[in-house]
Amino acid sequence: MISHIDIAGINLELGDDIKKYISRKVGKLDKYMPRHARESAFAEVKLRQANKNLGNKYECEIIMHMPGEQIQAKESTMNMFAAVDIVEQKIKNMLVKYKQAHIAHIKEKRPSLLRRLRARLNRQNDQDLNGG
Repeated sequence: MISHIDIAGINLELGDDIKKYISRKVGKLDKYMPRHARESAFAEVKLRQANKNLGNKYECEIIMHMPGEQIQAKESTMNMFAAVDIVEQKIKNMLVKYKQAHIAHIKEKRPSLLRRLRARLNRQNDQDLNGG
């Protein structure tokens, strides 16, 4: 889990239920980070109530601070919990791209377990067919 999460309500009082919800959702994002970034990463979550012409809207912004980079996403909806869900999904997608960009060289050097098993089975089948 991400150990340090700052949750702030701008022009808005945040209840314990929304704080717990945000901590649970954002805390689980560490599994999408490279291992070297997990210990030093921290998150800022800002919720604000924006009175638009169509009614009350809640805007959620998450900023993930990671080594050498910041990942940021923002969304506004009519429901505070839905805004958190949408922004969490956006951050998750960005973290997957960040992880692929920073550890792509590892994937090229080391084939996955499934690929290694398939290669071994293919070699065994070839040897069986050739009478080996």
